[in-house]
Amino acid sequence: DFSASIKAHTMINESLKSFYHGFHHDAHPMASLMGVVGSLSSFYPDAADIYDPQQREIAAHRIVAKIPTIAAASYKYSIGEPFVYPKNSLAHCANLLNMMFSVPSEEYEVNPIAAKALDLIFMLHLDHEQNVSTSTVRLSGSTGTNPFACMATGISALWGPAHGGANEAVLTMLEEIGDVKNISKYIEKAKDKNDPFRLMGFGHRVYKNYDPRAKIIRKMCYEVLDKLGDPGDPMFELALKLEEVALNDDYFVSRKLYPNVDFYSGIIYRVLGIPTNMFTVMFAVARAWLGGAMVGNDH
Repeated sequence: DFSASIKAHTMINESLKSFYHGFHHDAHPMASLMGVVGSLSSFYPDAADIYDPQQREIAAHRIVAKIPTIAAASYKYSIGEPFVYPKNSLAHCANLLNMMFSVPSEEYEVNPIAAKALDLIFMLHLDHEQNVSTSTVRLSGSTGTNPFACMATGISALWGPAHGGANEAVLTMLEEIGDVKNISKYIEKAKDKNDPFRLMGFGHRVYKNYDPRAKIIRKMCYEVLDKLGDPGDPMFELALKLEEVALNDDYFVSRKLYPNVDFYSGIIYRVLGIPTNMFTVMFAVARAWLGGAMVGNDH
């Protein structure tokens, strides 16, 4: 029943398509995601009655169902391709991949390894204590505001590079390092307290030892690289070499600065063909499940 309810809400109102044309052609997809999700409050005014359990449940299901469709549309708009309607015969993550990468002019088949990897990432990113985005949604919800407006505030908080933008920062860091031969130089820069350079994707503010999610996602990362990766891509070689060096360096080991979930998820997203500016959007899609749960219960 739950799955059927989610699938019944995957479509978005046709007039929402015109909203995207109000954004600049090179707007960050998080900007359009935040704006369009917030605009849902104008389409579903009944959701504002947060004291009605039925309305809360419907709003929660709409959040889970529609945010992937909105996220895919944000991506399509950013690259100038036509929007793709959801296909309810597909599972949640396969549906998202289809909406992102298929085009009307030819058949597209979702790779099961890609769908499996995305599903795993979403589960690992879904909930993580009272972090900033989660707390922001709850704080907004405590005023009794429209649930879709709450989600827009959470997406805004998630956008920050110190939060949901961390996996995007990993790829930016790898691009800055540029080549395997530069790793030693950048490792030393990371050790220098007076140098602004930091190794992104290492260590965690909550997990003072090893991020348990990283162990799970690392295995998937290697599976994705083996099945879908380009062995000649210097970025992957660089990432794996950096992991190896850091895991064997006394400075990082003694401080328990191990690769975290953001380090590996960024690599997986790159293999799947998801551009860097969509990484945080993917995080938002995962957190939509938590947002839907909070809307359904917290009020």
